[in-house]
Amino acid sequence: MANDAKDKPNQPQDESRRRFLKYSGTALGGVVLGGVIGGLVGSNLKQTGKEVTPEPGKSGTAPEDKDYNQALMFFNQNQFLTAEAAAERLFPKDDLGPGAKELGVAFYIDHQMASAYGTNARDYMQPPYYKAEATQGYQLVFKRRELIALGLDAMNDYSFTKHQKPFVEITPEEQDAVLTAFETDKTEIKDIPASNFFAMFLNLTLEGAYSDPLYGGNRNMAGWKMRNFPGNQMSYTDYIEKEEFVKMEPLSLHDHLELG
Repeated sequence: MANDAKDKPNQPQDESRRRFLKYSGTALGGVVLGGVIGGLVGSNLKQTGKEVTPEPGKSGTAPEDKDYNQALMFFNQNQFLTAEAAAERLFPKDDLGPGAKELGVAFYIDHQMASAYGTNARDYMQPPYYKAEATQGYQLVFKRRELIALGLDAMNDYSFTKHQKPFVEITPEEQDAVLTAFETDKTEIKDIPASNFFAMFLNLTLEGAYSDPLYGGNRNMAGWKMRNFPGNQMSYTDYIEKEEFVKMEPLSLHDHLELG
């Protein structure tokens, strides 16, 4: 009885609050926001509590396998599509497994360019600048993200010059020819040999195919499965002394969060 008495005074307040939300929501949608929200609110008001029955085989909720890590963080749309097409030519789909596009390699590259790695946050980037020896690693004026973006744009420009189409619209054979031109320094990127861009892009493509899925590539660990790589296992103590080869289902870093 104490709970009933305590709840009763709130009922009129709750009812007036519902009316306020109902009518103010309709007003906002119809008058202030041009009818888009109003149309949505209005249709919801007409549904008077009716539940929508999901189609057979569907739960009515968002798909569980939706990967929210597959989102652009640095590339514009054209750069992303060019990266995706170029990576697929370097790591194509075949009878052994998926290619770079299916593995999400372009998302991996995009995420790396948006990270501290892409901005050379841990590298000394101040002048003076000298021509580096091949054994000295990355010694360019451009940050990695700048070089990759410039290189992808240059691939499109080169493709337009040679084939009057962007890179993503030319044939696979023509795409290979463009990539070869960059690999062999048949062109330049802002007075820098195009092979510098090609070498970095090739490395990023391979990393995206075989890195932990946590970083955006190697979707569903398919890259690891093609090579029977176990991924990030917690321990090998149960298998280390076995004579026969033990094929293990790969685990990602994310799996350890669930197991823990």
